[in-house]
Amino acid sequence: MAQHSPTNFDQPWPVRDDLRIREVKAIVTAPQGIPLVVVKIETTEPGLYGLGCATFTQRWKAVRTFVDEHLARLLVGRYPGDIGDLTRLASYSGYWRGGPVTNNAISGIDQALWDIAGKRAGMPVYELLGGKVRAAADTYIHASGKTIEDTIEHAKSLVGQGWRHVRLQMSTPGGGGYGAPQVPTLYPDAPYRNGWSARDYLRSTPELFAEARQALPDNIELLHDVHSRLTPKEAIILARSLEPYGLFFLEDVLAPESWDRLPEVRAASPVPLAVGELTTSMNDAVRLIRDHGVDFIRSHVSDIGGLTPARKLADLAELCGVKTAWHGPGDTSPIGAAANVALDVTSVAFGIQEGHIYNDATYEVFPGTLRIEDGWLRPNDAPGWGIDVDLEAAAQYPAELSGHDEWAAGVRRIDGALEAP
Repeated sequence: MAQHSPTNFDQPWPVRDDLRIREVKAIVTAPQGIPLVVVKIETTEPGLYGLGCATFTQRWKAVRTFVDEHLARLLVGRYPGDIGDLTRLASYSGYWRGGPVTNNAISGIDQALWDIAGKRAGMPVYELLGGKVRAAADTYIHASGKTIEDTIEHAKSLVGQGWRHVRLQMSTPGGGGYGAPQVPTLYPDAPYRNGWSARDYLRSTPELFAEARQALPDNIELLHDVHSRLTPKEAIILARSLEPYGLFFLEDVLAPESWDRLPEVRAASPVPLAVGELTTSMNDAVRLIRDHGVDFIRSHVSDIGGLTPARKLADLAELCGVKTAWHGPGDTSPIGAAANVALDVTSVAFGIQEGHIYNDATYEVFPGTLRIEDGWLRPNDAPGWGIDVDLEAAAQYPAELSGHDEWAAGVRRIDGALEAP
């Protein structure tokens, strides 16, 4: 295994009036085949640095350039303890602001500064946020298959490993069964022969959950991700058809362009709605909570600017009776996963945490990466995030562009119309 510079997590760093940011750089690596972007901020105190997640998988080169060519020049020489001021400075520096590239870059800065703050204080980040209100975060995991039988068998194996919450995704023709394998088309004579049909999806999805409720223990919570492909009326039809099966939540029923219709869909839905994975600002997420459009806020923390805005969202969610369910699949770095869990264990508004099982290579690149045990996630107790990065190991897993842009191109209906990915 490649050697890396050890970090002394046990030593509180002294407060230094002359402490300054010495270097800011983006690290891109893909130990699980998914490009991950992590920002490293070095300080003038030898050995004191912080790591933050800036992962925008489909546009990682843009984020890396933004960090290295723009934000680094802005931040070097400044005091790293002023987290709020530095992230606002980064946000306002381009005049035209916002969007996922900008916010991911700022998230990397924000989370790295929190990591430094924790190391200086000799505390894990969750203690800086006020300490735990729960011992661990319960997680959900993804079960999928080409058929109902395959999907349920996968779910049974996950339940046997300790998960209490399982998301079910089954293949539908045309690639519309998000998170499940491709299957042959049902429409070989259609204008777009490998197209997806919302009607077929609305018919087959309740069948999946009817079978799952018979096959799985009653205490297992079931979830489902629509992935933004329905109209408001179709979303209501699906939610009502799933009512007998007691879903924990139904995710992303509408595309962001139709989020103004979420309050009426939620009012008509007997199933809790989880939305927000595609929010690209804190204000977007605030509107979902404030306007009563969601039961669970699902934001990807780095897409909205990092730990600082996500903490504010968690407080707002608590006041409005909304739960958190932070986005956390394989396109969240281990640093981002640690930020999610710090929020989970410190917020009264916690609902559930999306889980991901990292491969061995990820643990090599990011020593200290959290592990899910019996469905539970616990934060490290070491100062900061308690996670390091092995630069030599990271270099062994270079990121590529191929594949991710193709996936993001979406699916098409049988008439050839493009739908959300």
